[in-house]
Amino acid sequence: QAQLAESGGGLVEAGGSLTLSCSPSGLIFADYAMGWFRQVPGKEREGVAAIYSSGGGTYYADSVKGRFTISQDNAKSTVYLQMVSLKPEDTAMYYCAARYGATSYPLATSNYNYWGQGTQVTVSS
Repeated sequence: QAQLAESGGGLVEAGGSLTLSCSPSGLIFADYAMGWFRQVPGKEREGVAAIYSSGGGTYYADSVKGRFTISQDNAKSTVYLQMVSLKPEDTAMYYCAARYGATSYPLATSNYNYWGQGTQVTVSS
């Protein structure tokens, strides 16, 4: 059974930066697409960024393009989400997720099989 563990969340002022990390276990990292999602209370979980571990293709939600960068370290089987120029509206619980193989909709929550417990990101104004 795959397990995902996120880290790196916290409280930051608007305009600041944070980097989230996710290290899945129990799966072959190179065979999976990895995604970052976020959710605020009362709203649906939304896709933020995704990356294909084998080819490195990346995908971003329009709301974070130019500010967030998803990357991976295959040697460490770790995926990162670097967030800069953070805004109060980026405040959410951030989740790491994994799915086997490619998908036409890499930012769709329904396409992911494994999820982490989440890490809170709070951006103060």
